[in-house]
Amino acid sequence: MLPKRKNQRRRVPMHHQLKAVKKSCPRINSRNWPRERTSKRKKNHNGTRRRKTKKVKAAPPKFEFKNETPKGEKKDLSKIPMQDAYHPSAVEAAWQEWWEAKGFYSCDPKVAAGRSKDEKFVMVIPPPNVTGSLHLGHALTAAVEDTLTRWHRMKGHATLYVPGTDHAGIATQSVVEKMLTKNEGKNRHDLGREAFVRKVWEWKDEYGGRITGQLRRLGSSVDWKRERFTMDDMLSKAVVEAFNRFHEKGILYRANRLGNWSCALKSAISDIEVDYIELEGRTYLEVKTHKGNPKDPKGRYEFGTLTSFAYPLEGSD
Repeated sequence: MLPKRKNQRRRVPMHHQLKAVKKSCPRINSRNWPRERTSKRKKNHNGTRRRKTKKVKAAPPKFEFKNETPKGEKKDLSKIPMQDAYHPSAVEAAWQEWWEAKGFYSCDPKVAAGRSKDEKFVMVIPPPNVTGSLHLGHALTAAVEDTLTRWHRMKGHATLYVPGTDHAGIATQSVVEKMLTKNEGKNRHDLGREAFVRKVWEWKDEYGGRITGQLRRLGSSVDWKRERFTMDDMLSKAVVEAFNRFHEKGILYRANRLGNWSCALKSAISDIEVDYIELEGRTYLEVKTHKGNPKDPKGRYEFGTLTSFAYPLEGSD
């Protein structure tokens, strides 16, 4: 090991040199080191610093696509200019109408009759309620079902995917009756059964197309020529036939049971339509569909009690 020479300069690490320079030069910071900051920010007349205003870029013009393809004809892509970005309205337009016109989703009964059981695939879409619109759950179910249908169709099987909507029973009755009360000041009892059913059909024709339009936008490969509504005559006859068979076999019978009765709808309703509340004793509750109890200051009714009474008979003890 060599001996140290006199006056030999000691090497200082670079980061120590930086610290020493920063301490000696307070105007130098780590952002612009080692150059000094010569530019000064402009100040307002009251001494406060001016803030730089960022220029906001103008939003690009909204894309508008006009479908010029005649309904049922194939879209000519050579006449449509290529866009810089993906626009679903431009890409998806006209295809569904052409697919339906060509009958790509239909199934020939004669062809299906000659196929074996393993070469047939038939599925009925779970009919959504006609009172509402499709949500994310419907979209997920339709996507899975459509994937299975297309897979069987690609394998050459006789494939049929049947669409339809459900009349939704109590829900549709409630919606139509509210509309009647608002527009005409009547209820279904004022109209009668036949007239009220006609009102339900009118309402279905006006608002029921929203669901089928959504299914078309999803691209579900259903056979629209076989579309059904659960109040169709054919389906109603099938329901009556099924109930008669159940009754003949003893599966469906009449008996005394505790059911659910709606005072507002004046109809029996299922357990699904009922909200259960457990009461530990006498409880006063409001009934929204009733005018109110005149004996209670808040118009509430008494629940959670059992009242027993008896009438004396003449000539008895």
